[in-house]
Amino acid sequence: MSELQTIHPTLRVIPREEHNVSRRDISPNALRVLYRLREAGFGAYLVGGAVRDLLVGGHPKDFDVATDATPEQVKQLFRNCRLIGRRFRLAHVVFGREIIEVATFRSNADDGSGERETHEGGRVLRDNVFGTIEDDAVRRDFTVNALYYAIEDFSVRDYVGGFEDVQHRLMRLIGDPEKRYREDPVRMLRAVRLAAKLDFEIEAATAEPIPRMAPLLGEAAPARLFEECLKLFLTGHAVASFERLEYHGLLDVLFPESAIALRANRSGALRRMLIAGLRGTDTRVANDEPVSPAFLFALLLWPAYCRALAQLQHGGMHAAEAERRAADRVTVHQLNTIALPRRFSLPMQEIWLLQSRFSQRQRKRVFRLLAHPRFRAAYDFLNLRMAASNEHADDVAFWREAQHQPGDVLAAQLDTQPEGESAGAPRRRRRRRRGSAASGE
Repeated sequence: MSELQTIHPTLRVIPREEHNVSRRDISPNALRVLYRLREAGFGAYLVGGAVRDLLVGGHPKDFDVATDATPEQVKQLFRNCRLIGRRFRLAHVVFGREIIEVATFRSNADDGSGERETHEGGRVLRDNVFGTIEDDAVRRDFTVNALYYAIEDFSVRDYVGGFEDVQHRLMRLIGDPEKRYREDPVRMLRAVRLAAKLDFEIEAATAEPIPRMAPLLGEAAPARLFEECLKLFLTGHAVASFERLEYHGLLDVLFPESAIALRANRSGALRRMLIAGLRGTDTRVANDEPVSPAFLFALLLWPAYCRALAQLQHGGMHAAEAERRAADRVTVHQLNTIALPRRFSLPMQEIWLLQSRFSQRQRKRVFRLLAHPRFRAAYDFLNLRMAASNEHADDVAFWREAQHQPGDVLAAQLDTQPEGESAGAPRRRRRRRRGSAASGE
């Protein structure tokens, strides 16, 4: 008997007058799916994060449906439906750019059909054994995600105490935390991410195993961890996510070299810069402005890059070569944990490598840098470095003015500078600046 089978769900029905979930706030397409399933004689419920977010006054982006209809039965009802997944078979009902995900209630038990497989360590590899709504509620990860909005009477159905946990703003795992984390180690990241997003606390028993079980994340697919990082840092709560990852010992697993560098940086400039950059990312998300994964990972891995660069320069390597080697080394090492696509890793490296060019003032180099496709991102990065360390103010001022000068005016200014200035800062000064970047300002 599995551990979840020992949990006895108790139904609590919260009638419409006792909760704030309204059809006005639910996607019309999700309502269409719910009503058609119901009309065909199946149970149909809005479930999971959408119900949770609506209860706390949020605005869900995704609306998932749970039902007792099998994926094949759902497909028969909707011509705009496609079935996906092998590990978990799901139905996707497609309405233009919106997809309503429909999942069949899953069972806690293995029926011997071969549709349920687990790793010897407890990680679930495949699970397509269907069951009842009670089974499904117990199978979900957190109590606040096991709430069901019933379309027939507009009530909320709670089987595991999730409604009360939402009211107390508490993230609690269903079942034994250690066993649930072994089933899927990424649940540790989900606990942190949802707590950061909702400003919830992680319940003590749910939080306790995370630091010692964090290494299990090494078993997760690097591509999946990349997607989780985007959810952690590019959805408007990056600072809170970072601080909670640090607190629960997960940063050391996700970004091990950056975590080491941050602890070694006595001035704290690296951490100040990283937090300032993440705060800027949160502001951009709040203002509906675009955010870049390349810039995000340039921030998160900058401490690791600075540490690697300092080590290479200390070994006597020429500065330019050390910069390239450090960028490659950090990127390759990080790929062991997080599958960072080249379309993001290459711009990330360019942002780093452009930093040393901001101290150069030769006419050709100035215009070449201004025309570089990564100039603006690198300049914003330089601003963060200046704010965190109180250095690079001259460089920031020069390039701020250079961006707004007409080309002929800027060229004339550069041509009239004394020869020593037009060639950039003196040789010794340039080396010191590069060294300061390598040591974290």
